[in-house]
Amino acid sequence: MTMRRTTRQTALRKDEMILASDTVTLHMTMDGGHMAPVVFFPDSRRPIQPYYISPWQEEPGEPDEPVLRKLRGDFFCFPFGMNPTWKGERHRVHGEPAYARWTRPQVNRKETVIELSAIMDTRVRPGRIAKRLALRDGESVVYSQHTLEGYRGRMPLGHHARLAPPPRGALRISTSPIRFGYTAPRAAAHVSAGEYYALASGTRFSRLDRVPTIWRDEPTADCSVFPAREGFVDILSVYATASRQPAWTCAVASESDYLWFSLKDPSVLPTTTMWMENRGRHNSPWNGRNCCIGLEEVCAYHGEGLGASVRPNPLTALGIPTSIALNPGRSTTIRYIQGVARVPRSFDRVRKALFGKDRVMFVADSGALVEVSVRHAFLRDGQLA
Repeated sequence: MTMRRTTRQTALRKDEMILASDTVTLHMTMDGGHMAPVVFFPDSRRPIQPYYISPWQEEPGEPDEPVLRKLRGDFFCFPFGMNPTWKGERHRVHGEPAYARWTRPQVNRKETVIELSAIMDTRVRPGRIAKRLALRDGESVVYSQHTLEGYRGRMPLGHHARLAPPPRGALRISTSPIRFGYTAPRAAAHVSAGEYYALASGTRFSRLDRVPTIWRDEPTADCSVFPAREGFVDILSVYATASRQPAWTCAVASESDYLWFSLKDPSVLPTTTMWMENRGRHNSPWNGRNCCIGLEEVCAYHGEGLGASVRPNPLTALGIPTSIALNPGRSTTIRYIQGVARVPRSFDRVRKALFGKDRVMFVADSGALVEVSVRHAFLRDGQLA
Protein backbone atom coordinates (compact mmCIF):
# COMPACT_ATOMS: atom_id res chain seq x y z
CA MET A 1 0.00 0.00 0.00
CA THR A 2 1.56 3.29 -1.08
CA MET A 3 1.61 6.45 0.99
CA ARG A 4 -0.59 8.16 -1.58
CA ARG A 5 -3.30 5.49 -1.23
CA THR A 6 -3.11 5.63 2.56
CA THR A 7 -3.55 9.41 2.53
CA ARG A 8 -6.50 9.14 0.18
CA GLN A 9 -8.26 6.56 2.31
CA THR A 10 -7.97 8.01 5.80
CA ALA A 11 -7.78 11.43 7.36
CA LEU A 12 -8.02 12.66 10.94
CA ARG A 13 -9.27 16.20 11.32
CA LYS A 14 -9.93 18.10 14.52
CA ASP A 15 -13.59 17.15 14.68
CA GLU A 16 -13.99 14.12 12.42
CA MET A 17 -12.44 10.97 11.02
CA ILE A 18 -12.72 10.10 7.34
CA LEU A 19 -12.57 6.49 6.21
CA ALA A 20 -12.71 5.39 2.55
CA SER A 21 -12.72 2.25 0.47
CA ASP A 22 -13.02 2.07 -3.31
CA THR A 23 -16.83 2.21 -2.99
CA VAL A 24 -17.61 4.19 0.21
CA THR A 25 -16.43 7.42 1.82
CA LEU A 26 -17.46 7.71 5.48
CA HIS A 27 -17.19 10.68 7.86
CA MET A 28 -17.49 10.18 11.64
CA THR A 29 -17.62 13.00 14.19
CA MET A 30 -15.21 12.58 17.09
CA ASP A 31 -17.86 14.07 19.41
CA GLY A 32 -20.70 11.52 19.58
CA GLY A 33 -19.40 9.24 16.84
CA HIS A 34 -22.12 10.33 14.41
CA MET A 35 -21.64 8.67 11.03
CA ALA A 36 -22.40 11.09 8.16
CA PRO A 37 -22.01 12.07 5.49
CA VAL A 38 -21.55 8.63 4.02
CA VAL A 39 -21.22 8.61 0.24
CA PHE A 40 -21.65 5.34 -1.60
CA PHE A 41 -20.12 5.04 -5.08
CA PRO A 42 -18.42 8.45 -4.65
CA ASP A 43 -16.53 8.29 -7.96
CA SER A 44 -19.57 7.36 -10.03
CA ARG A 45 -21.80 9.65 -12.06
CA ARG A 46 -24.58 9.23 -9.48
CA PRO A 47 -23.20 9.00 -5.93
CA ILE A 48 -25.69 7.99 -3.22
CA GLN A 49 -25.79 9.89 0.08
CA PRO A 50 -28.77 8.54 2.07
CA TYR A 51 -28.17 9.90 5.57
CA TYR A 52 -29.69 13.01 7.12
CA ILE A 53 -27.65 15.91 8.52
CA SER A 54 -29.51 18.40 10.73
CA PRO A 55 -29.75 21.94 9.30
CA TRP A 56 -28.33 23.80 12.30
CA GLN A 57 -24.78 22.47 11.89
CA GLU A 58 -23.57 25.72 10.28
CA GLU A 59 -25.68 28.04 12.43
CA PRO A 60 -24.27 30.12 15.31
CA GLY A 61 -24.69 28.76 18.82
CA GLU A 62 -25.36 25.19 19.86
CA PRO A 63 -28.51 23.32 20.96
CA ASP A 64 -28.83 22.80 24.71
CA GLU A 65 -29.28 19.04 24.30
CA PRO A 66 -25.79 17.61 23.62
CA VAL A 67 -26.88 14.87 21.20
CA LEU A 68 -28.43 17.48 18.89
CA ARG A 69 -25.16 19.34 18.37
CA LYS A 70 -23.87 16.84 15.81
CA LEU A 71 -27.17 15.17 14.93
CA ARG A 72 -26.71 13.24 11.69
CA GLY A 73 -26.52 9.79 10.14
CA ASP A 74 -26.13 6.88 12.52
CA PHE A 75 -24.73 6.73 16.06
CA PHE A 76 -24.68 4.34 19.02
CA CYS A 77 -26.98 5.00 21.98
CA PHE A 78 -26.19 3.88 25.54
CA PRO A 79 -28.77 4.20 27.02
CA PHE A 80 -31.24 4.58 24.16
CA GLY A 81 -33.97 7.18 24.57
CA MET A 82 -35.00 9.94 26.95
CA ASN A 83 -33.27 9.47 30.28
CA PRO A 84 -34.45 10.97 33.55
CA THR A 85 -32.51 10.16 36.69
CA TRP A 86 -32.43 6.43 37.45
CA LYS A 87 -30.98 5.13 40.74
CA GLY A 88 -28.61 8.08 40.99
CA GLU A 89 -27.54 8.03 37.33
CA ARG A 90 -28.23 11.24 35.40
CA HIS A 91 -28.01 10.37 31.69
CA ARG A 92 -28.58 12.87 28.90
CA VAL A 93 -30.69 11.82 25.90
CA HIS A 94 -29.15 8.74 24.19
CA GLY A 95 -26.21 8.67 26.59
CA GLU A 96 -22.55 9.68 26.56
CA PRO A 97 -21.52 7.73 23.42
CA ALA A 98 -23.92 9.92 21.43
CA TYR A 99 -22.30 13.24 22.41
CA ALA A 100 -19.04 12.81 24.38
CA ARG A 101 -15.58 12.62 22.83
CA TRP A 102 -14.32 9.39 21.26
CA THR A 103 -10.58 8.99 21.78
CA ARG A 104 -7.57 6.98 20.56
CA PRO A 105 -8.69 6.83 16.91
CA GLN A 106 -6.74 4.33 14.86
CA VAL A 107 -7.00 3.07 11.30
CA ASN A 108 -5.89 -0.35 10.18
CA ARG A 109 -5.92 -1.89 6.74
CA LYS A 110 -5.58 -5.62 6.05
CA GLU A 111 -5.98 -6.82 2.49
CA THR A 112 -9.39 -5.52 1.29
CA VAL A 113 -10.66 -4.38 4.71
CA ILE A 114 -10.09 -0.94 6.24
CA GLU A 115 -11.19 -0.27 9.83
CA LEU A 116 -11.54 2.68 12.17
CA SER A 117 -11.42 2.07 15.92
CA ALA A 118 -11.96 4.43 18.87
CA ILE A 119 -12.49 4.21 22.63
CA MET A 120 -14.79 5.91 25.15
CA ASP A 121 -14.54 5.61 28.92
CA THR A 122 -17.99 6.61 30.15
CA ARG A 123 -18.49 8.37 33.48
CA VAL A 124 -22.22 8.32 34.29
CA ARG A 125 -22.15 4.54 34.37
CA PRO A 126 -18.45 3.64 34.48
CA GLY A 127 -17.12 1.33 31.82
CA ARG A 128 -15.48 1.30 28.42
CA ILE A 129 -16.91 1.14 24.89
CA ALA A 130 -14.73 0.14 21.94
CA LYS A 131 -16.06 1.34 18.58
CA ARG A 132 -15.22 -0.32 15.29
CA LEU A 133 -16.34 0.80 11.81
CA ALA A 134 -15.21 -1.18 8.78
CA LEU A 135 -15.41 -1.08 4.99
CA ARG A 136 -14.53 -3.76 2.45
CA ASP A 137 -13.35 -2.91 -1.04
CA GLY A 138 -15.94 -3.80 -3.65
CA GLU A 139 -18.88 -3.57 -1.19
CA SER A 140 -21.35 -0.72 -0.63
CA VAL A 141 -21.62 -1.69 3.04
CA VAL A 142 -20.67 -0.29 6.47
CA TYR A 143 -19.98 -2.74 9.32
CA SER A 144 -20.37 -1.44 12.91
CA GLN A 145 -19.34 -3.03 16.20
CA HIS A 146 -19.47 -1.75 19.79
CA THR A 147 -17.90 -3.80 22.58
CA LEU A 148 -18.96 -2.96 26.15
CA GLU A 149 -16.61 -3.76 29.03
CA GLY A 150 -16.78 -3.24 32.80
CA TYR A 151 -20.49 -2.42 33.00
CA ARG A 152 -22.94 -3.67 35.60
CA GLY A 153 -26.75 -3.73 35.46
CA ARG A 154 -29.35 -3.55 32.73
CA MET A 155 -29.26 -1.02 29.89
CA PRO A 156 -31.35 -0.20 26.81
CA LEU A 157 -29.15 0.43 23.79
CA GLY A 158 -29.02 0.45 20.02
CA HIS A 159 -28.36 2.29 16.78
CA HIS A 160 -30.03 5.52 15.66
CA ALA A 161 -29.80 5.63 11.84
CA ARG A 162 -31.57 8.58 10.18
CA LEU A 163 -32.27 8.89 6.48
CA ALA A 164 -33.05 11.96 4.41
CA PRO A 165 -35.95 11.95 1.95
CA PRO A 166 -34.61 11.00 -1.49
CA PRO A 167 -34.01 13.70 -4.12
CA ARG A 168 -36.91 12.26 -6.12
CA GLY A 169 -39.97 10.36 -4.93
CA ALA A 170 -40.43 8.82 -1.49
CA LEU A 171 -38.94 6.10 0.70
CA ARG A 172 -40.90 2.85 0.84
CA ILE A 173 -40.21 1.15 4.15
CA SER A 174 -40.43 -2.57 4.92
CA THR A 175 -38.97 -5.00 7.44
CA SER A 176 -38.46 -8.71 7.85
CA PRO A 177 -41.50 -10.49 9.38
CA ILE A 178 -42.69 -8.99 12.66
CA ARG A 179 -44.72 -10.34 15.57
CA PHE A 180 -46.62 -7.05 15.88
CA GLY A 181 -46.04 -3.34 16.40
CA TYR A 182 -46.90 -0.62 18.94
CA THR A 183 -47.17 3.12 18.68
CA ALA A 184 -45.21 5.07 21.27
CA PRO A 185 -46.99 5.45 24.66
CA ARG A 186 -47.62 9.19 24.52
CA ALA A 187 -50.54 11.27 25.76
CA ALA A 188 -53.60 11.16 23.52
CA ALA A 189 -53.43 14.91 22.90
CA HIS A 190 -51.89 15.66 19.51
CA VAL A 191 -50.08 18.79 20.70
CA SER A 192 -47.40 18.52 23.38
CA ALA A 193 -44.61 21.02 24.06
CA GLY A 194 -44.55 22.27 20.49
CA GLU A 195 -44.72 18.76 19.02
CA TYR A 196 -47.63 17.49 16.94
CA TYR A 197 -48.54 13.79 16.84
CA ALA A 198 -50.95 12.00 14.50
CA LEU A 199 -50.68 8.37 15.62
CA ALA A 200 -52.71 6.91 18.47
CA SER A 201 -50.84 6.42 21.74
CA GLY A 202 -49.63 3.01 22.92
CA THR A 203 -51.74 1.09 20.41
CA ARG A 204 -50.99 -2.32 18.97
CA PHE A 205 -51.06 -2.99 15.21
CA SER A 206 -50.07 -5.82 12.85
CA ARG A 207 -49.25 -4.01 9.59
CA LEU A 208 -47.02 -1.04 8.92
CA ASP A 209 -49.42 0.31 6.30
CA ARG A 210 -52.36 0.32 8.77
CA VAL A 211 -51.26 2.07 11.94
CA PRO A 212 -53.99 3.58 14.20
CA THR A 213 -54.25 7.38 14.33
CA ILE A 214 -56.05 9.88 16.55
CA TRP A 215 -58.40 10.88 13.69
CA ARG A 216 -61.95 9.56 13.28
CA ASP A 217 -62.12 10.26 9.54
CA GLU A 218 -58.70 8.63 8.93
CA PRO A 219 -58.47 5.87 11.53
CA THR A 220 -55.25 4.36 10.10
CA ALA A 221 -52.13 5.73 8.43
CA ASP A 222 -49.70 4.16 5.99
CA CYS A 223 -46.37 4.34 7.81
CA SER A 224 -44.58 2.35 5.12
CA VAL A 225 -44.14 5.52 3.02
CA PHE A 226 -42.08 8.57 3.94
CA PRO A 227 -42.46 11.57 3.81
CA ALA A 228 -46.09 11.51 4.93
CA ARG A 229 -48.34 13.45 7.32
CA GLU A 230 -46.54 16.78 6.94
CA GLY A 231 -46.64 18.82 10.13
CA PHE A 232 -46.44 15.80 12.44
CA VAL A 233 -43.77 13.79 14.24
CA ASP A 234 -44.58 10.20 15.18
CA ILE A 235 -42.84 7.24 16.76
CA LEU A 236 -43.68 3.54 16.53
CA SER A 237 -41.87 0.26 17.04
CA VAL A 238 -42.10 -3.16 15.43
CA TYR A 239 -40.76 -6.40 16.90
CA ALA A 240 -38.86 -8.92 14.83
CA THR A 241 -39.95 -12.53 14.58
CA ALA A 242 -37.32 -14.87 15.98
CA SER A 243 -35.11 -16.24 13.23
CA ARG A 244 -31.67 -17.74 12.71
CA GLN A 245 -31.29 -15.45 9.69
CA PRO A 246 -30.52 -11.74 10.08
CA ALA A 247 -33.48 -9.43 10.49
CA TRP A 248 -33.60 -6.59 7.98
CA THR A 249 -35.05 -3.12 7.48
CA CYS A 250 -35.17 -1.57 4.01
CA ALA A 251 -35.99 1.82 2.51
CA VAL A 252 -36.42 1.87 -1.26
CA ALA A 253 -36.11 5.11 -3.24
CA SER A 254 -36.95 3.67 -6.65
CA GLU A 255 -37.45 7.08 -8.30
CA SER A 256 -33.92 7.92 -7.15
CA ASP A 257 -32.61 4.45 -8.08
CA TYR A 258 -31.37 3.16 -4.72
CA LEU A 259 -32.17 0.88 -1.80
CA TRP A 260 -30.87 1.41 1.76
CA PHE A 261 -30.82 -1.60 4.06
CA SER A 262 -29.74 -2.63 7.54
CA LEU A 263 -29.11 -6.08 8.99
CA LYS A 264 -29.08 -7.16 12.64
CA ASP A 265 -29.25 -10.15 14.96
CA PRO A 266 -32.87 -10.07 16.22
CA SER A 267 -31.92 -11.91 19.41
CA VAL A 268 -29.71 -8.93 20.35
CA LEU A 269 -31.67 -6.00 18.86
CA PRO A 270 -35.30 -7.20 18.71
CA THR A 271 -36.93 -3.83 18.00
CA THR A 272 -37.05 -1.44 15.05
CA THR A 273 -38.13 1.98 16.27
CA MET A 274 -39.29 4.38 13.55
CA TRP A 275 -39.04 8.10 14.24
CA MET A 276 -40.94 9.93 11.49
CA GLU A 277 -40.09 13.64 11.67
CA ASN A 278 -41.96 15.63 9.03
CA ARG A 279 -41.75 19.22 10.29
CA GLY A 280 -43.75 18.38 13.41
CA ARG A 281 -41.45 19.83 16.09
CA HIS A 282 -41.52 23.58 16.63
CA ASN A 283 -39.31 24.14 19.65
CA SER A 284 -35.66 25.14 19.11
CA PRO A 285 -33.59 24.05 17.20
CA TRP A 286 -36.21 22.12 15.20
CA ASN A 287 -38.38 25.14 14.37
CA GLY A 288 -40.71 23.10 12.17
CA ARG A 289 -38.13 22.54 9.42
CA ASN A 290 -36.77 19.00 9.76
CA CYS A 291 -37.84 16.15 7.50
CA CYS A 292 -36.12 12.82 8.15
CA ILE A 293 -36.87 9.28 9.24
CA GLY A 294 -35.08 7.28 11.91
CA LEU A 295 -34.92 3.52 11.34
CA GLU A 296 -33.41 2.59 14.67
CA GLU A 297 -32.41 -0.95 15.64
CA VAL A 298 -32.55 -1.23 19.42
CA CYS A 299 -33.24 -3.21 22.55
CA ALA A 300 -35.41 -0.68 24.40
CA TYR A 301 -38.94 0.30 25.35
CA HIS A 302 -39.62 2.71 22.48
CA GLY A 303 -37.64 5.89 23.18
CA GLU A 304 -38.82 6.14 26.79
CA GLY A 305 -35.37 5.73 28.29
CA LEU A 306 -33.51 3.83 30.97
CA GLY A 307 -36.06 3.58 33.77
CA ALA A 308 -38.98 2.62 31.54
CA SER A 309 -36.87 0.03 29.72
CA VAL A 310 -35.40 -1.77 32.75
CA ARG A 311 -38.65 -1.88 34.73
CA PRO A 312 -41.42 -4.36 33.82
CA ASN A 313 -43.43 -2.89 30.94
CA PRO A 314 -46.04 -4.02 28.39
CA LEU A 315 -43.35 -5.46 26.12
CA THR A 316 -41.49 -7.48 28.73
CA ALA A 317 -44.87 -8.89 29.73
CA LEU A 318 -45.07 -10.26 26.16
CA GLY A 319 -41.59 -11.74 26.31
CA ILE A 320 -39.80 -9.00 24.34
CA PRO A 321 -36.61 -7.78 26.06
CA THR A 322 -36.24 -4.01 26.39
CA SER A 323 -32.79 -3.94 28.01
CA ILE A 324 -29.60 -5.99 28.07
CA ALA A 325 -28.02 -7.38 31.25
CA LEU A 326 -24.37 -6.30 31.55
CA ASN A 327 -21.80 -8.03 33.75
CA PRO A 328 -18.40 -6.50 34.56
CA GLY A 329 -16.86 -9.95 34.30
CA ARG A 330 -17.61 -10.34 30.60
CA SER A 331 -17.81 -8.14 27.52
CA THR A 332 -20.96 -7.59 25.43
CA THR A 333 -20.71 -6.92 21.68
CA ILE A 334 -23.35 -5.24 19.50
CA ARG A 335 -22.92 -5.64 15.72
CA TYR A 336 -24.87 -3.95 12.94
CA ILE A 337 -24.67 -3.67 9.14
CA GLN A 338 -25.88 -0.89 6.83
CA GLY A 339 -25.55 -0.52 3.08
CA VAL A 340 -27.05 0.55 -0.22
CA ALA A 341 -27.65 -0.91 -3.66
CA ARG A 342 -28.69 0.58 -6.95
CA VAL A 343 -32.14 -0.59 -8.07
CA PRO A 344 -34.22 -0.29 -11.25
CA ARG A 345 -37.35 1.86 -11.36
CA SER A 346 -39.43 -1.33 -11.26
CA PHE A 347 -38.09 -2.15 -7.78
CA ASP A 348 -40.96 -0.82 -5.64
CA ARG A 349 -40.65 -2.25 -2.09
CA VAL A 350 -38.70 -5.09 -0.50
CA ARG A 351 -40.90 -8.12 0.15
CA LYS A 352 -38.27 -10.60 1.30
CA ALA A 353 -34.54 -11.16 1.60
CA LEU A 354 -32.75 -14.35 0.60
CA PHE A 355 -29.39 -14.97 2.25
CA GLY A 356 -26.51 -16.80 0.60
CA LYS A 357 -22.80 -16.99 1.38
CA ASP A 358 -21.51 -13.40 1.60
CA ARG A 359 -24.52 -12.04 -0.25
CA VAL A 360 -28.18 -11.15 0.14
CA MET A 361 -30.82 -10.95 -2.58
CA PHE A 362 -33.66 -8.50 -2.02
CA VAL A 363 -36.94 -9.36 -3.74
CA ALA A 364 -39.44 -6.57 -4.50
CA ASP A 365 -43.23 -6.74 -4.48
CA SER A 366 -42.99 -6.25 -8.25
CA GLY A 367 -40.77 -9.33 -8.57
CA ALA A 368 -37.65 -7.30 -9.36
CA LEU A 369 -34.42 -8.57 -7.79
CA VAL A 370 -31.20 -6.99 -6.59
CA GLU A 371 -28.21 -8.83 -5.13
CA VAL A 372 -25.75 -7.24 -2.71
CA SER A 373 -22.33 -8.48 -1.63
CA VAL A 374 -22.24 -8.39 2.18
CA ARG A 375 -20.64 -10.63 4.79
CA HIS A 376 -23.73 -10.97 7.00
CA ALA A 377 -21.99 -13.64 9.12
CA PHE A 378 -20.20 -10.63 10.68
CA LEU A 379 -23.29 -10.26 12.89
CA ARG A 380 -22.35 -13.56 14.56
CA ASP A 381 -18.56 -13.74 14.42
CA GLY A 382 -17.30 -10.20 13.79
CA GLN A 383 -14.95 -11.45 11.07
CA LEU A 384 -14.36 -9.55 7.80
CA ALA A 385 -10.95 -10.47 6.41
